[in-house]
Amino acid sequence: MRDEQQAAPRPEDLTLDPKYHGFAHIPNTDVLIKFNAKPRTDFTFDPQNTGDDNRFVTAKIPVHGDPEQGGGTVTNINAKGSQLRVDVRAPTLPGSPRFYYENDFYGSGSGEFPYRIRHIYGQIYGIIVGQTFSVFEDPDVWPDTVDYEGPNSAVFARRPLVRYQRKIGDEWQLNLGLEQPESEIDTSIDTAAHGVNHAPDGGFNVRWENADIGHVQFATILRDIAVRGPTVGQQSTFGWGLNLSGVFNTVGRDSLQAQLTYGEGIFRYVNDDFVNNDAAFDHHGDIEAIPYFGGMFGYSHHWADDWRSTVSYGYAHLDNTASQAGTAYHQTDYASANVIWQLRRRLAVGVEGLYGHKQTKDGTDGEVWRATVGVMASIFD
Repeated sequence: MRDEQQAAPRPEDLTLDPKYHGFAHIPNTDVLIKFNAKPRTDFTFDPQNTGDDNRFVTAKIPVHGDPEQGGGTVTNINAKGSQLRVDVRAPTLPGSPRFYYENDFYGSGSGEFPYRIRHIYGQIYGIIVGQTFSVFEDPDVWPDTVDYEGPNSAVFARRPLVRYQRKIGDEWQLNLGLEQPESEIDTSIDTAAHGVNHAPDGGFNVRWENADIGHVQFATILRDIAVRGPTVGQQSTFGWGLNLSGVFNTVGRDSLQAQLTYGEGIFRYVNDDFVNNDAAFDHHGDIEAIPYFGGMFGYSHHWADDWRSTVSYGYAHLDNTASQAGTAYHQTDYASANVIWQLRRRLAVGVEGLYGHKQTKDGTDGEVWRATVGVMASIFD
């Protein structure tokens, strides 16, 4: 139900479905096209205010002393996670060109369904242009959660970018990329200050993949993080990150997903990024990239052909700087467990329990629970 894999660019003409189910041939061309609609409805039940009625966001959990904490039971129904997808391929043409488009309705506009583009990119000869996953992310490592948000510590970044992807032998591939920068800085000591982008973010990943075992991916990202303001002046600092991830086949159709991330000034690449936490200022007013550590794991078990479960856990931690307020994001924990019934090939129902804990810089914390039910249909798989 947390399907990030279909959208990911793959080397050469690789597709997750080698038989191209659902694709239609455009007459008098070598082009195949697949349109897919994935409508879904999510029901959420909270014993108290979790900070977000639609998605389970640990960064938004109210802590003790927050007037938003508590408040009694909250129930919500939304369909914002419904998606429209278009996948266009020409595997027999030189360069194996591909165009991919995907949207949902979690945009920032008003109304019940604010439009948001998730992916729109073209790919040919291994060159990818448009908006899609960062080279720092491993989209295959996402646990199969019912909740649309997913784990707090997952590396999750869709960016306008240019990437180059190349296979090296049968089991290795290399990805290089330049991506849209954005300096997300805690400017609480100079509220008139703002982030400045001097250079694009750049990075690469190396991936080993074996059909019987699974895959391992190592990625890095390099950043220039800068600020300009009347009090802090013009300053910049270096940001960097390392991300090690993998998915491993275990018993039968079961699989283990795992990820470890560390760096400085990389919170923009973390799923819990809802407040500026790439950099802040030290005792002397000098800009400083904030160290981040995150870990995530998931385990998926198939009880039968049409029944499966996934448990997952995420941990995200920031080493806050001296200038950050006591209420600044410091640490969160995320846990989920679900049962999903694939009652038809194109129709799934999932029930999930979620737990979240948040702690701020001054040690104040809060914890919440949620029960969620998701129903998702897929018109063409």
